[in-house]
Amino acid sequence: MSEWTFAQSDSADELAHLHFFSINKRQGDEIIEFRITVKEYATPNHLSMRFYAEADKQTNQKTAPYTPTGWGSTLLQALSDCVKAIQRFPYEAE
Repeated sequence: MSEWTFAQSDSADELAHLHFFSINKRQGDEIIEFRITVKEYATPNHLSMRFYAEADKQTNQKTAPYTPTGWGSTLLQALSDCVKAIQRFPYEAE
């Protein structure tokens, strides 16, 4: 456990260390950059998940807008789930 986690005195505060990633989604001739932020919480949630990933853009905007996310007990699991979610639907810019 990293020492930064000890800065949290109340688990309700949800202190988190942020990790940043970038991935390019290729769609035809277009390349769309998605930035992913993974929050590493000092205290796991009630499902024992410690990592939460969220993309900065939505997909499927014209039908049912969806923000790609991922949860996991490891950074890899949360990030991988978010990347898969980005690929699941098309990016439909306005």
